[in-house]
Amino acid sequence: MDDLPFLEIHRVSQWFDSHEVLRDVSLHVKRGETLAIIGESGCGKSVTLKLLIGLLSPTVGEVRLQGRSLETLSPRELARARLRFGFLFQGAALFDSLTVADNVAFGLRQNTRLLEGEIQNIVRDRLHEVGLPPSICGKKPAELSGGQRKRVGLARALALTPEIMLYDEPTTGLDPIMTDVINELILQTRAQRPVTSIIVTHEMTTVRKVAERVVMLGPVAHLRPEEPQIVFDNTPEAAFSSEDQRVHQFVHGQACERLRELAG
Repeated sequence: MDDLPFLEIHRVSQWFDSHEVLRDVSLHVKRGETLAIIGESGCGKSVTLKLLIGLLSPTVGEVRLQGRSLETLSPRELARARLRFGFLFQGAALFDSLTVADNVAFGLRQNTRLLEGEIQNIVRDRLHEVGLPPSICGKKPAELSGGQRKRVGLARALALTPEIMLYDEPTTGLDPIMTDVINELILQTRAQRPVTSIIVTHEMTTVRKVAERVVMLGPVAHLRPEEPQIVFDNTPEAAFSSEDQRVHQFVHGQACERLRELAG
């Protein structure tokens, strides 16, 4: 892999009105890397994904794709850059009024000049890739299970053959078996095509199974003014053996210290 950063967040701070979510965060991602971002709710994980794809602009700092700041791109250039990304949203974010086939085909119809027959072939291929039969094509999202909706969302994200996959809590609300199905699909996606993957998750089985590198963010409210928000950046193995109390308690699901804080 190229040693230069493929994706880069450089000294980014993000505010929403008076609420600071990210503070002076710098993060580099290499091409082809699979990175998991973990941390407590509200620490800015999902905000980080939206910054990377240009859905949000940083209050301070820069987001760079192959060295170029997204802020310098024209609207047309930014739209083209976003086509390099696939995004699996929390809850899959399918269009309720569209069928499964139309959901998967949506990006292809909006952004390519492919013939309808070609689009339908891609739709069937992508659904097959995530383990769904052609018979699901005419169903609406309300007729699907949570795991099926996640897989349709993944098929839609993969339809345009993205270089970069962003996964926002891909296994939330799923049972352990379906969680492992999604984890296997993430691994399969990486094995079948050259893709850079960034996964926001609370699920430690996902971290263990699919991540090559783990970054943990701390909530700004719990940090000292001079303390960096990235409290850990290393391998999954190092995360699970970390002696840093914050990392150890999070990855092992130990709430004792937080209960004492809440008791105040």
